[in-house]
Amino acid sequence: MLDELLAAWIGRQRWFGGKGRAIDQLSVESDVELTPGLRHLIVAVWQEGSRDRYQLLLGERSSLPDRLGHALIGMVGDTYLYDAVHDFERTGWLLEGMAHDQTHNGLRLRHVPGVTIDTSPRSLVLGAEQSNTSLVFGDAYICKLFRRLIPGVNPELEIVTALAARDAPHIAQPYGWIETDLDGTDTTLAIMQEFLCNANDGWDLALASVRDLYASLPEVTAADAGGDFAAESLRLGAATARVHHELAAAFPTDVIETHEVKRMAESFRRRLGRAVAEVPELRGHVSVIEEAYHQVDLLTHEVPVQRVHGDYHLGQVMRTPTDWVVLDFEGEPGQPLAERRALYSPLRDVAGMLRSFDYAARHLLAGHSQAAELEPRAQEWADRNREAFLEGYGEGGGMITRGDAALLRAFELSKAVYEVVYEARNRPTWIRIPLAAFTPRAAP
Repeated sequence: MLDELLAAWIGRQRWFGGKGRAIDQLSVESDVELTPGLRHLIVAVWQEGSRDRYQLLLGERSSLPDRLGHALIGMVGDTYLYDAVHDFERTGWLLEGMAHDQTHNGLRLRHVPGVTIDTSPRSLVLGAEQSNTSLVFGDAYICKLFRRLIPGVNPELEIVTALAARDAPHIAQPYGWIETDLDGTDTTLAIMQEFLCNANDGWDLALASVRDLYASLPEVTAADAGGDFAAESLRLGAATARVHHELAAAFPTDVIETHEVKRMAESFRRRLGRAVAEVPELRGHVSVIEEAYHQVDLLTHEVPVQRVHGDYHLGQVMRTPTDWVVLDFEGEPGQPLAERRALYSPLRDVAGMLRSFDYAARHLLAGHSQAAELEPRAQEWADRNREAFLEGYGEGGGMITRGDAALLRAFELSKAVYEVVYEARNRPTWIRIPLAAFTPRAAP
C-alpha cells in the first residue's frame, strides 16, 4: 500500500528527476523510525531499466493540520502520511540529532567539531529549488537535503568542511551533516550550514544593475548608471581567486601535460559536432569556435589543475554586508560524483562566471520590444563587468597568462555551445543569449 501511494505521489514532486517517464516499480529500501510519527525512507524508483534512489521524511498523523495539506501523500487506514520536511513540529530532530551526534539504525547525524548547534529554531522550507530541499531554521541555519541519492560523500560537504578547518573566507560556515551507508559507501544525505539571512543573491543584484542601465537615458553609460555593478564584479573576482587558492591548499593539485590538453580540446570539438547536428543556428559560428579550440592545440605548457567549484555562476554567490560568499560546491548537477570531484583548471570556474555576466546582461531582452536597441547596452554592461571580474581575479592572486587566455576562451565557448543546446531544447526564445558569445572579443 505504501509503495503504491509513493509511486503516485513522487512523480509530481519538483525534485523528482524522472518526470515524463512511467514508473515501472517503486520499493522502500530503508525505513528508519526517528521519533514517534517520523520515519526516514530511502526509496528505489525503477524507470526504463534504470534505478534512482530518493530520500523522504515520512510524517504520520491521526489528523492533518491545514498547513500540511499540500504535503499529503495519502492515507493508510486512519493515518495520514505526508512529506514531513514541511512540518516544523517534526523537523527539530535534524537539529537535535546533529547537535548530539545521534545514530538511528545506520542513519548518522553529526556536527562539525568545535561548533555548537542551537536546537530551538523552527524550520521553513525554501521553495525555489528543483533537485534538493532546503530547510531554514530561524535566521541561523540552512539544511539542504539531497533528495536524489548518489553513493559517496557529497563534494559540497567535503569542500566546505575542509575550507572551514582552514578558517578560509568566502564560504558559509558548516555546522553538521547526515550520512548513511549506500552500496557499502559512506553517503551524504544532508548538510547544514550558516544561513546568510542578511545577504543578497548575486544574480538578483546583477539584474538590478542591468535594469538601471536599461531605464537610464541613452547617453548614460554603464559606468555612469546608478546601479553600476563593476565594483562588485571586481570584489567577486578577488573572492573567487582566494577561494581557488584555499582549494589548492586544502586538496591535492596536479598538472596536465600538453597531450592531455589537446585531448581536452578534442572533447570540446566532439561536443560541438553533436551540438551543430542538433541546432542548425550554430553552423554559422563553427569557424570562430574551431579557431578558439585550435589555439588550445598550440599550447606548449603544462596546465595546473585542482579542485574547483564546477558550476560557478552569479546564482551561486551571495553578497553579505562585508563581502562575497560562495555557495553550492556540489559541482555540475547530473554529472557522476567522480567527475564532480575531479581536478580541473580553475579557469573553468572563471569561464562559468564570465558566461553568467553575459546571461545577466541579456536575460531581460528575451521577448523585449526594444531588444535590438538595447543590445549594445547589454554588450557594454557585460564587457565592463567581465573586465572588472578578471581584474579582481588578478588582484586576488589568480594569474591569467597569455596562454591561459586561450584556454579560458575555449572553456567559455564550450560552455556557450552547451548553453545553445540547452536553450534550443528548453527555452528557444533565449537562444540568442549564448549565440552572442561567438562574436570575437579582445583577449583578457
